[in-house]
Amino acid sequence: MNDETQSLEAALSDMPVFPLSQIVLFPRALLPLHVFEPRYRALLKDALGTNKIIAMALVPDVNDLNEAGHPKFASVAGAGFIVEHQQMADGRSTILLHGVARVELEELRFVPPYRRARATILPDVHSVVPVVERTALLAEATAFAGEVARQDESFSFHLPQSLEPGAIADLCAHHLVIDAPARQRILETRDVTERVRLVTSELAIQHGSLRKIEPSTLH
Repeated sequence: MNDETQSLEAALSDMPVFPLSQIVLFPRALLPLHVFEPRYRALLKDALGTNKIIAMALVPDVNDLNEAGHPKFASVAGAGFIVEHQQMADGRSTILLHGVARVELEELRFVPPYRRARATILPDVHSVVPVVERTALLAEATAFAGEVARQDESFSFHLPQSLEPGAIADLCAHHLVIDAPARQRILETRDVTERVRLVTSELAIQHGSLRKIEPSTLH
C-alpha cells in the first residue's frame, strides 16, 4: 500500500469536499487548482495537516440548494492527493491534485467553514474490453486531440500505450471530454467496458462538431 492509498483510507470517515461547477477529477489524472477563498484556504490547511486528501465534487446546478442552503454536489466524486503546494505571500495557494479514486460521498453535518463527507471507495467493475473497442477509443482520442492541436498549436495530449483500458478512458475523459455533465456520467460509470464505449462516443461527437463547417462561414 503506497502513501496515497494509506492517506485515502485514513481520510474516508471525514473527507473535506471542494465543490465546484465544471470540475470533475478522475483517478490517475492531475488537476491544478488555485485556492483563494477563505473557507478553502482553511480546507487546504487542514488537509495538508492531516491526510492531504480532498474530494472534488461537481456542482451540477448552483441554484439547487440543500437544507443548509448550500449548492448540492454530485454523490460520486474524485478523491485527490495533494502532490504539490505553493503558498503565495497574500495567502492564496496553488496546488496540484493527483486523482486516487472514485468515491461515493455522504455529506456530514456542516461545521463551518467548509463541507465534509463520509466517503466510500468505488472500485472499477472489471470486464474484458475487446481489442477493437480499446483501439477505437485510442483512435478517437488521437483524432480529436489532433484536430484541437491543428487549431491550437499550444495543445498537446499523449497517453502511455501500456495503460489498461479503464485508465485510458479516465485520462481521455479528464483531458479531452468538454462537457462537465458528460464527464460526471463517465466518472459514475464503474464498468470498464461501458466507460470505454461512453468516452469513445463522446469524443466522436466532439470531433464531428469540431470539424463541422457552419453554413454562415461559407459566405
